[in-house]
Amino acid sequence: MNGSLSITTILIGITVVISWVAFGKQDIVRRFVMNPYLIHNRQQYYRFVTSGFLHGDFSHLLWNMFSFYFFGSVVEMYFAALFGELGSYYFVAFYLMAIVVSDIPTYFKNRNRPAYNSLGASGGVAAVIFVSIIFQPTQPICIYFVFCLPGFILGTAYLIWSYYKGRKANDNINHEAHLYGAIFGVLFCAVMYPSSLVRFVEQLKDYRMF
Repeated sequence: MNGSLSITTILIGITVVISWVAFGKQDIVRRFVMNPYLIHNRQQYYRFVTSGFLHGDFSHLLWNMFSFYFFGSVVEMYFAALFGELGSYYFVAFYLMAIVVSDIPTYFKNRNRPAYNSLGASGGVAAVIFVSIIFQPTQPICIYFVFCLPGFILGTAYLIWSYYKGRKANDNINHEAHLYGAIFGVLFCAVMYPSSLVRFVEQLKDYRMF
């Protein structure tokens, strides 16, 4: 990067500023939050994107941006190696697309519920994490710096957990966005760089836990 800010850092900065300004300001949140009913009835499609730059509270923001910082820098590096000078543009497009795509199932499921809202970058972050896992499946991922597992194992557990929690839908968290963001990340790799899946399988074949 030659001393310049990475795209990951810039996206984090934009997200932090927007989220911080919106904290406690319900008029801003109401205007830009993901509300499927308003998207469906008033064609406010911008909410698919703007909701990804809002967060419910500081801990929500911190967790998402902390994850995005570590995994985003890895994915950004791979995109630069694969796509050259266009790598940064691909990365931004991928991240924004992931935010949108991860919310599409939520939109169809809740477009007739005026009171339903969701916000946060979790779908985009999940997509970034899973692209990182595709490229480095055996790289350990640590939870709270203590509990560490290879990415492909933790990623599989994450998909199962997100599916289960999404089915229960009893904690006001859009777990389906996590699930579909992760799936989008894998599909993006399959379409844009198919050999990444071949390398993923090869790395798993060579992996030994003990």
